Amino acid sequence: MMDRRVVITGIGGLCGLGTNASSIWKEMREGRSAISPIITTDLYDMEGTVGAEIKAIPAHAIPRKQLVSMDRFSLLAVIAATEAMRQAGLSCDEQNAHRFGAAMGVGGPGWGTIEETYRSILLDGVTRARIFTAPKGMPSAAAGQVSIFLGLRGPVFGVTSACAAGNHAIASAVDQIRLGRADVMLAGGSDAPLTWGVLKSWEALRVLAPDTCRPFSADRKGVVLGEGAGMAVLESYEHAAARGATMLAEVAGIGLSGDAYDIVMPSIEGPEAAMRSCLADAELNPDDVDYLNAHGTGTVANDEMETAAIKRVFEDHAFQMSVSSTKSMHAHCLGAASALEMIA
Repeated sequence: MMDRRVVITGIGGLCGLGTNASSIWKEMREGRSAISPIITTDLYDMEGTVGAEIKAIPAHAIPRKQLVSMDRFSLLAVIAATEAMRQAGLSCDEQNAHRFGAAMGVGGPGWGTIEETYRSILLDGVTRARIFTAPKGMPSAAAGQVSIFLGLRGPVFGVTSACAAGNHAIASAVDQIRLGRADVMLAGGSDAPLTWGVLKSWEALRVLAPDTCRPFSADRKGVVLGEGAGMAVLESYEHAAARGATMLAEVAGIGLSGDAYDIVMPSIEGPEAAMRSCLADAELNPDDVDYLNAHGTGTVANDEMETAAIKRVFEDHAFQMSVSSTKSMHAHCLGAASALEMIA
């Protein structure tokens, strides 16, 4: 079963650039940036802080009974997943639901729910948390809510591995299909980190840029945080072909690695190993690659390390292929970052 080909038949997303995948792509193509002062969240002593926020949530059909048990990151995930399923032309019924699953990458828990709970108890004198605090805040909530709304009864789980979470979720979903555990997997990432506590934590690391994100630019000043979700419908080639689906892309190869080096400082060996493994899995040579979507956070440490890793893997071809980081437009959306970059 491990030789099953996996294709993408639908994508969905929303972030500061737009509230669906096509609008995100349009803004990306035109080089627009969604980074601006944050206005929709109470930042208390952090006025003027910039980020890439979703100014208004688009219309959706999520019933109020489910909505009250959802943190913002779960809401974004369900909206993106619904769009991806619609584009793929798929739906679940009693016959196929157990062959449909979901893998959702997140950078952490429901930040908004946790902050609201702590502030109400510690500052406002409330004596008990709201009833849905735990199910709203748990990291696996987004995957569960997607499963409930769309009726997916196959493998459903959350993946949390910081900025790589969306990619790891997609990789894990591909494995479910390759292993024959599912025919269709919704996979991607979601995060809503534009809260006072999260921004104060990143501020303490001294990596937040005061104005905007400039990956690989000599005048870069650091990272900017954003919120959003990106989702893909992954399908076995046989399943997609049998129903005459439009195949947007094929997942040719995957590589995963850990650098076992430092909790905040990256090393060259980690991304180098991941890229080499990906090329080997896809049975491609370095000079077969036309474009590389870089992590490109806009910090000196990342950009220098990543540039060196790319040159080490691709050697002379590194100077011929296109490399960019779309974080200059949608900012760093943590668990959703690589999923939004998958749309690009």
